[in-house]
Amino acid sequence: MLTTLSDAKILATGLLVSRGLSADSADRTAWAMVTADAWGKGSHGLLRLPHYLRRLDAGGIDPVAEMALLRDTGPLAAFDGHGGMGHYQAYRASELATEKAKRFGVSLVSVANSNHCGVLGLYVLEMVKAEMIGLAFTNGPAVMPAWGGSTPLVSTSPIAAGIPMGEEAAIIDLATSTVARGKIAQAASKGETIPDGWAFDASGTPTNDAKEALNGMLAPMAGAKGFTLALMVEALTGGIVGPSLSSSVADPLSSADSSKPQRVSHLLMAIDPAATDPSGGAAGRLNQLATSITGSGGRIPGARNYPAEGLDQNSTVEISDSVAKELAAFAEASSLPLPPSWRGAVQFGS
Repeated sequence: MLTTLSDAKILATGLLVSRGLSADSADRTAWAMVTADAWGKGSHGLLRLPHYLRRLDAGGIDPVAEMALLRDTGPLAAFDGHGGMGHYQAYRASELATEKAKRFGVSLVSVANSNHCGVLGLYVLEMVKAEMIGLAFTNGPAVMPAWGGSTPLVSTSPIAAGIPMGEEAAIIDLATSTVARGKIAQAASKGETIPDGWAFDASGTPTNDAKEALNGMLAPMAGAKGFTLALMVEALTGGIVGPSLSSSVADPLSSADSSKPQRVSHLLMAIDPAATDPSGGAAGRLNQLATSITGSGGRIPGARNYPAEGLDQNSTVEISDSVAKELAAFAEASSLPLPPSWRGAVQFGS
């Protein structure tokens, strides 16, 4: 079905508030999911909301958890997320990283003991708005084996970077697996098959069955190079932030793990180009780089996703009928009315 961004955000916010999240945390989490859908990353959009609601109901996510500051050296701050909502915690960390880099030229903010945060590229937007380079890393459940191995050891190990380039910006967001696991979950929810080379079943046999792939393993992008990058991300998150390596992280898509805290980690960095280049020419060179890319007929990665505030809230995104019906059932159970674009398209209890 089709829903406007505005209606999707209203429904998501209401459902999250009904589970005990503060208005601010629910609003930011809903924004993250709806923006993911608008960016064409539906694997991390409203598709995920039923899983988060089940985890909130079962105790896997603490709706009222507060980030606790463990250490602050000036440019570095380390937090314990206490099992709270990952989207909100990663966004707050990105805001703090931006503020610190303005003062110190560079910053690093970590959040341990958190939960899945969705599209990682959302958390470099604050840095880019401040004309800084932003980097973000996170881990998740182990779904990818070492190159040549047969046991899942690392997550999809996503990497995000934001690069201000004059009037444009590169918003880089990629998994180090061949494909993000959420895309496989999206295919499974629609009853679709997946292409060759994406995944293996639980026995390590290549599969085109999306449901089998969710219970199996993902292939690293570019073979051994993909695993090498994944290892770097795992070291920067589960390794030095913790408290868990990906092999011990609960699976947010598994109903059997709904009551288990994920204990994932996020690491965000901001770099002020004005601090690294005494000549003052960094901004001009980055702008020149953007011009050379577009002038050669190429495109700047993720440029169409910036700024996120420019999204038309009356524009529509498509979500699967099965997810829409599931969210309608949650709304009915929470005595929440369906927003206008949902009425008629999906009915309570349908």
